[in-house]
Amino acid sequence: MTTPRYPTTPYYVPAGGLPPQTQLTTDRAVFTEAYAVLPRGTMTDIVTSNLPFWDGTRLWVIARPLSGFAETFSQYIVEVSPGGGSDRPEADPGAEGVLFVVAGGLTLTLGEERHELATGGYAFLPPGQAWTLHNRGDATATFHWIRKAYQVVEGVDVPEAFVTNESDVEGGEMPGTDGVWTTQRFVDPTDVRHDMHVNIVNFEPGGAIPFPETHVMEHGLYVLEGKAVYLLNNDWVEVQEGDFMWLRAFCPQACYAGGPGRFRYLLYKDVNRHAVLSRQFV
Repeated sequence: MTTPRYPTTPYYVPAGGLPPQTQLTTDRAVFTEAYAVLPRGTMTDIVTSNLPFWDGTRLWVIARPLSGFAETFSQYIVEVSPGGGSDRPEADPGAEGVLFVVAGGLTLTLGEERHELATGGYAFLPPGQAWTLHNRGDATATFHWIRKAYQVVEGVDVPEAFVTNESDVEGGEMPGTDGVWTTQRFVDPTDVRHDMHVNIVNFEPGGAIPFPETHVMEHGLYVLEGKAVYLLNNDWVEVQEGDFMWLRAFCPQACYAGGPGRFRYLLYKDVNRHAVLSRQFV
């Protein structure tokens, strides 16, 4: 397979292709009742998809709602060729989204406003937002697209769209870690207008989550950089840049980032809403 890292990006970017016939079949891919691991080698040409009203585009679907598993979100890795893109990108008017660019550049329009998303660019798109996305450059662009059905609450405003870059978002030090574990939060955690957070979590070599987190939030974790060992339910799993982890609610998790470089991942979680108990809240 060709190199997965573009020369102008610090993030892992899948390149597709197919492994040679001589490669061993045994790998790290696993799907359990509590979690799934999609190693980067599973993102080949034969598992890409296309979307209606998108030109010059293919994508890897790495998460989608599954009954009894992770039910709240979908996540795509989208590759847009020069000249490609869409004037009708989102077919679901109730879906909110986050775009995070990992290679190349894209032009995002929000209503009448145009934004140039460079590598590291981040955009939040509320439900019902008019937007288009195009690659007007001469190199392939790749971005993550995380989608969730927004949970409307009477008396709580829907959050507005915004665009930023991760380089402009300072990492907040986790208590008692001396800066070896930080989180770049793109929205205020106390802002209950938002029912999902998509953040970047960073560990310097030696950093750790020193206890098994066990909580109601579902997770999608895409490793942007580095390697680590991750506790998933009862299993310690070695993961590296380009791998994706998918955790259902209450799956215990912890992490040890042994180095040699820093370990970073893009994290999805659902937040700030009541558990759905009856159809009146659906």
